[in-house]
Amino acid sequence: MPAVMSSKRLMKVLLLGDSCEDEYIYGRCTRLSPEAPVPVLDYAKIQTKPGMAANVCLNLQSFNMEITFLTNPEKIVKTRFIDEKSNQHILRVDNEERVKPLLVPVATNSFDAIVISDYNKGYLSTEKIFEIVESASCPVFIDSKKSILPNKSNCFIKINDVEYEKLDDYRIDNLIVTKGSQGCIYNNTLYPAEKVNVYDVVGAGDTFLAGLVYGYLTYNDIEQALMLGNRAAAVAVQQLGTYVLQQEDIHEILYRH
Repeated sequence: MPAVMSSKRLMKVLLLGDSCEDEYIYGRCTRLSPEAPVPVLDYAKIQTKPGMAANVCLNLQSFNMEITFLTNPEKIVKTRFIDEKSNQHILRVDNEERVKPLLVPVATNSFDAIVISDYNKGYLSTEKIFEIVESASCPVFIDSKKSILPNKSNCFIKINDVEYEKLDDYRIDNLIVTKGSQGCIYNNTLYPAEKVNVYDVVGAGDTFLAGLVYGYLTYNDIEQALMLGNRAAAVAVQQLGTYVLQQEDIHEILYRH
């Protein structure tokens, strides 16, 4: 269960984005198939976890924030086949229903922050994202795979190296580029990540985003927020599979640095 921390008032966050189910099928690879040069996975167990924006939601809740979550009702399943001895991904299979776009107006005036976790599956159009940003008077945090993104003073754009290369316009004032084990870059400054043993990067960007949002709302300082995001992601990559921060993780992130 997500961690619960004491607070005078729960910060209210509106989260919008594409969600999926992360499915992990574990087994042992000890031989090759006689039918093709591929490994045979002897089934051991299966695990399912909320993924994409749903993972962002759970991690925001771990920081004791009150979340209003708008997401696709259609089912998206990402199935990963994993050799449990080596923890190596053998194969990923995506099964996606066609996602209908969000068309109704979104009320933005009663939140401390708005978070957009856009995996570009169809739930949020470019026009809808710009509409939400224009109507918002609170900070907006966007993690998106789109190439056209808004540039507004109250809007922070968080993308990775690959997504950065696909941008149509690099001139975004509040642009945060995550760089894996190196950390993240903001305003031409590198905010280094902690040196940890990396076991799995799945969902690390979601965890970074949750830490970033909490840090900014708590400290009203983007630099402190970036470092808190880095620490949150460092916890996530030391776990196997999609990971939700636990109470002891939150204590480590907030109080031991």
